[in-house]
Amino acid sequence: MTRLRNRAGVLATLAALAVVLLAWGGNPYVMSITIAALMTGGVALAWALLGNLGGMVSFGHAAFVGAGAYVSALCTLQLGVPVALGIVLGALGAAASALVMLPALRLRGPYFALAILAYAHIFRIVATEWTSVTRGAAGLSGIPPLPVIPGLQPKASACLLAALLVLAFALAYRSIRASHAGLALRAMHHSEDATRVLGVNSTLLKGMMLLVSAAMAGAVGAFNVHYIGFLEPDYAFGAMWVTLPIVAAIFGGYRTLAGPVAGALVVSLADQLLFKEWLPVGHQFLLGVLLVAMIMASPGGMLPLAVSALHRLRTAGKGGGHA
Repeated sequence: MTRLRNRAGVLATLAALAVVLLAWGGNPYVMSITIAALMTGGVALAWALLGNLGGMVSFGHAAFVGAGAYVSALCTLQLGVPVALGIVLGALGAAASALVMLPALRLRGPYFALAILAYAHIFRIVATEWTSVTRGAAGLSGIPPLPVIPGLQPKASACLLAALLVLAFALAYRSIRASHAGLALRAMHHSEDATRVLGVNSTLLKGMMLLVSAAMAGAVGAFNVHYIGFLEPDYAFGAMWVTLPIVAAIFGGYRTLAGPVAGALVVSLADQLLFKEWLPVGHQFLLGVLLVAMIMASPGGMLPLAVSALHRLRTAGKGGGHA
């Protein structure tokens, strides 16, 4: 059943992206919303990896997004590094920034989540005050843009590149989950003490998941800064990099592979194309209602609900045909 959910979710998500590109590839507004949704989905996937495999809930992924954005922006601006390499360096920089958070792995539950949130706040203060490097609140401008795929308009090209980045995240997530480390991490969810008796270094595995999750979020931050071309601390470490990815992951189903990305697409597109039209002021209220309704209808999220409904329809169809 889990494999069916993952395959169906990945195929449905890819099909939805293909439809958006083919139907609205020339519409800058729709492309902008889709790119923002993919960026949210990338961070949601990083958050889900840490929560689902690492067993740690984070409220501080904004720290990794901002660190990756600043590393890539500064490398390309001041060192002349190509944008593609800058994004890779941004991911590595975010992973390096997570090293200072390793002592927080001793904490459990809400204490770990709050500790990571505190780190994100500290990172924002450092970026604001370190004006000789980051220019503080004045921000960095003139950041080199993303390369454009030949034959595509700039926003359509950025949308396709963002989709490829998120797809790479999903493949990495699947590989980790299928590995021996992934098996050990899932066993830790049932009994961490038992896995330690068997010789599993739970602290090391959790630290690895924190670094991988940080690198993914940092790559999103680096990609995004080259897309918008400007960076300042309040945006780089903004609360939106915490709340929206968590909402997207829970709405789509954070225990599935495609759930966080599918949730981000549905939540972002519904909020901007529908809710904003119905309720221009306070349209986030409808987003909250939608999330609560989904949690009540299916605590596992949208994707498991859809796959279960599809499975019931197929079973009913086979039963009717046999009769």
